[in-house]
Amino acid sequence: MIRQTVARSAIGIAALAALAGGYAYLQKEVITPGYAAQSPVTAPSQPVAVATPTDFSAIVDQYGPAVVNISVTSRAQRTSAQVPPGMDPDDPLFQFFKRFGPQFQGPQSGQQQLVRGLGSGFIVSPDGLILTNAHVVDGAQEVTVKLTDRREFKAKVLGVDAQSDVAVIRIDAKNLPTVRLGDPARVRVGEPVLAIGSPYGFENTVTAGIVSAKSRSLPDDTYVPFIQTDVAVNPGNSGGPLFNQRGEVIGINSQIYSQTGGYQGLSFAIPIDVATKVETQLVAHGKVTRGRLGIGVQEVNQALAQSFGLPKPSGALVNSVEPDSPAAKAGVKPGDVIVQLGNDVIDHSGDLPERVADLAPGTQTSLKVIRKGDPVTLTVKIGTTKDTAVADKSPANDAGGKLGLAVRPLSPTEKRDSGIDGGLVVEDVAGPAAKVGIQPGDVILSINGTPISSADQLRALVSKAGKQVALLVQRDDARIFIPLDLG
Repeated sequence: MIRQTVARSAIGIAALAALAGGYAYLQKEVITPGYAAQSPVTAPSQPVAVATPTDFSAIVDQYGPAVVNISVTSRAQRTSAQVPPGMDPDDPLFQFFKRFGPQFQGPQSGQQQLVRGLGSGFIVSPDGLILTNAHVVDGAQEVTVKLTDRREFKAKVLGVDAQSDVAVIRIDAKNLPTVRLGDPARVRVGEPVLAIGSPYGFENTVTAGIVSAKSRSLPDDTYVPFIQTDVAVNPGNSGGPLFNQRGEVIGINSQIYSQTGGYQGLSFAIPIDVATKVETQLVAHGKVTRGRLGIGVQEVNQALAQSFGLPKPSGALVNSVEPDSPAAKAGVKPGDVIVQLGNDVIDHSGDLPERVADLAPGTQTSLKVIRKGDPVTLTVKIGTTKDTAVADKSPANDAGGKLGLAVRPLSPTEKRDSGIDGGLVVEDVAGPAAKVGIQPGDVILSINGTPISSADQLRALVSKAGKQVALLVQRDDARIFIPLDLG
C-alpha cells in the first residue's frame, strides 16, 4: 500500500509539473526583423531565432504501435532496482545507478517464489523480432508481449547479452508494425528526443527531453558508450525505444541515475548501433563473441597528461595488464597511453573497449601508444573475452531443455561428501521445473525411473518422454519423486 501511494504521488506530481511547465523541448524558427525588433528604429539586420515547442504527435501515431509492453514471471530474488553487474560496492555511484525495469511485484522472500514484472520493448521486424533490455527478460520463466491493439503473445527469448544489456525475443506473429532505426553517430547534444514505454505499468506513455551528453562511460565495466538524456523514465520504461525528432530509434532506454529509484533528470540509453550488432549475433548464434585485450584503462586528465608527457589530455591510460593476455604478449605495459587502435583514434578511454569488442577474435592489428613521452607501435592479436556469461540463453534452453533446468555432474568431493554416485546438480531453474518447486542445489537422480549421469543423457530422455515425467530428486537428506508437466 505504501509503495502504491508513493507511485501515485509521483505520477500526480509529474502531471502537475507537466501542466504548470508545459513542454521545454524546443526547436528554432525564423521570424521577421520587424516582429523581433524592440522598437521600430532598432530592428536587427539579421533574422532572429526563436524557440517553439516540438510536436512529437506524428511520431507517436506512426511508431507508437511498434512499442510493446513486456510482462515477465521471474524468481523473487530479482528486484526492480538492480545495479549493473561488475560495479564495485565501494564505488560512490553504487547506490545511484539503477536499471529501471522491469518493475517487479510480488513476494520478496523464498528461493522459488514467483513474482511478476513489467518492462518495454519495440518491434524491429514484421515477423515478430523484438529488442529489449537483458535485465528485463534474463532469468524470466515466462514472457508475455502485449501490443497496442491489446493482442497478447507468449514470447521466446532468443538470447540475452548481460554486458551490453541487450536481449532479443520473438513472438509468433506476422505483418507487425515496426520502428525505423537511426544513426547514433549523427546525434547532437541538445537535440530533442522522445521515449515511449510503460513506466509503473502505464502502457505507451510518452515522455520527451533532450540529449544531455554522448559516449558516457558508466562505472559498470561494459562496452556501451551511453547516450545521456533528461527524458523522464521510470521503472517499466526499461527496454523501450528512444526516438530522435525524425522518428528514428537511436537508443534503448536502460539505466537512470537516482537516489530514490525514480527519475531525477539523468537517464541513459544504449546506442541502437551497439544493440543491432548484439542482435545479429544473438539471432544467429544465441551468444555474443567479443574481442579482448586483457587490460584495464582509465581516462587521461590534464595532470596525468603532463605526468606522461602528452601534448593534451587524450587516449586511454593503461593501469593494469593481465598476465598472458593478448596485450601482455604484444608488450603493452602499465603506464602506456593508447592513442590509436588500427585506424581508429582513441580520444577517450571509453572509446577503446567498444573498438576492441567489435574486432573478431584472432584479428591482428596495430596498437599505437605513448610510452614515457615517446610514440611506440605494437602489433597485437585480439583475443576472446573470458566472460562466459556475456551472452546466455534462458535456462529453459540449456541442458534441461523443456524441463527448464541448467545442470552439471557432481564433483568428486560432492560425491564423497553426499554418498551419491550419480545424478546431476541443479544450478539454475526456470519454466516447468521452477513451478513444481525444484531448486538450485537439488540433485536429479533419475527420470521416469532411469538413473541419469550426464546432461546429454537427460536431454535425450526428455526428448523421448511424453507430456509428463517423474523426476527423483534428492534435497539434503530427503528423496522424493516429483511429477512434472512438459505441456
